[in-house]
Amino acid sequence: MSSPRPTFRVMKNGYDRFAVDDAIERYAAQVDDLQNKLALYEQQMQKANEQLNRLQTEYYQLENSITAEKRAAENIARLSLREANEIIETAQNNADLIVRQALITAREILTELSRLYNDANTVKTSTRVKLEDLMRELDSFRLPKMPDLSWLQEAEKKLR
Repeated sequence: MSSPRPTFRVMKNGYDRFAVDDAIERYAAQVDDLQNKLALYEQQMQKANEQLNRLQTEYYQLENSITAEKRAAENIARLSLREANEIIETAQNNADLIVRQALITAREILTELSRLYNDANTVKTSTRVKLEDLMRELDSFRLPKMPDLSWLQEAEKKLR
């Protein structure tokens, strides 16, 4: 925006006063215009700096929030893993206890079955001996001879 250097007519006591005043007026208007633009640019720069500061503050807040959320997520993951491990350990302990109790119960049942088997075998042997004795007694048991019933038939015929 630079204009060519003005030249003034030389007059008796210096330069042409009107031309110099006109040039000074132009330069003063140009300085005023530049000062207004400078003030406008400074105002825009101040707004831009304020916006930059606000954005930086928001950025730092978001960064802090993300960091806090990341820490919270890591804590939650760690606590969840710990709780899952505790649940698994409790389940394994419970399963071991159930298996132990089932084995104890199975042992008791098998012991009782073995005792019952032995008792049944004893009863079977005893019953066999008694049956054999009974069979011998039955074999030795003699029924009396039945009388001849022909006389009864003859008596019935006569009565009829």
